[in-house]
Amino acid sequence: MVNDDSPAFHPDLTRARFMPGTSATRGNRRLLRAITRIGRKRAPKGGELVDLGNGASVRVHRPADATATDAGARRPGILYLHGGGLIIGSAVQGDPLCRRMADELGAVAASVGYRLPPEHPYPAPLDDCYAALQWLAAQPDVDPARIAVIGLSAGGGLAASLALRARDRGEFALAGQVLAYPMLDDRTDESAAAHPRLLRLWNGPSNRLGWGMYLGAGTALARRADAASSAGSAHAASPAGAAATPLDADELALAVPARRTDLSGLPPTWIGVGTLDLFHDEDVEYARRLTEAGVPTELHVIPGAYHGFDASEPTAAVAVDFVQRQVDALRGMLA
Repeated sequence: MVNDDSPAFHPDLTRARFMPGTSATRGNRRLLRAITRIGRKRAPKGGELVDLGNGASVRVHRPADATATDAGARRPGILYLHGGGLIIGSAVQGDPLCRRMADELGAVAASVGYRLPPEHPYPAPLDDCYAALQWLAAQPDVDPARIAVIGLSAGGGLAASLALRARDRGEFALAGQVLAYPMLDDRTDESAAAHPRLLRLWNGPSNRLGWGMYLGAGTALARRADAASSAGSAHAASPAGAAATPLDADELALAVPARRTDLSGLPPTWIGVGTLDLFHDEDVEYARRLTEAGVPTELHVIPGAYHGFDASEPTAAVAVDFVQRQVDALRGMLA
């Protein structure tokens, strides 16, 4: 039984107390984006880089033991969506896990290089993910009936949005979605955290920044500033973060998974999150709503785990187990 009231970090996570409270900020975002995008224009080792147009791409990994005898065989497909709070990161982050999934699951695994806000706000990143899904389903060695999506953090939120779009459009029937500490709700702030001082790698201000840029809040603020200037006002009051989005309620529901009212008809879902993650409550709530909507849902809550713990401490036993659970979930979905 998970004790959500315990403020202690998981004993396996020995670096937790040294981790910063957040990663991306308004001040370091550009630098982090440049760093995380290193190598994105080179094909992955043993794989290929495919240009989807409009600045989007996929890094494709196929099983290393594929032979000529496999010609004509259709494999399961896996679409990987990287994290980064919607404002940093690149598809390169998915290379190790995609390589592993390709070899262990005999799948064609594709990591999506989607465009990032604020230059490319919603719906551009989601459009890119959908274009990647269309590309993957059209590959001659991929079985379009056995495609699952996996996303981490912001990528988990995009994966949830992608599953909803696929359901709505009826073009694809995903075999499953694996969401690791997904970023699902633009309304979440530090007040949602059980222990705000123990947050690591992602906090309330960064969450407002990421969602605000994704939902086009910067554009809205600029328009309001221009309007205020034209009216001769030197001090125009403007809401901060995602609250300044120009999207209406219907558009917001399409952009933010947690704002959807109907979650029925979605594929089997795996969700994993730590008790010391900013997204803990929203992820647990989303899992509850999926279950109520009749969606087969598996929820794993890791005591004392912070946001992105498996990437920060990949050799920790709890992190190894967390990733293994995701691979096992995909294996079941794609069987």
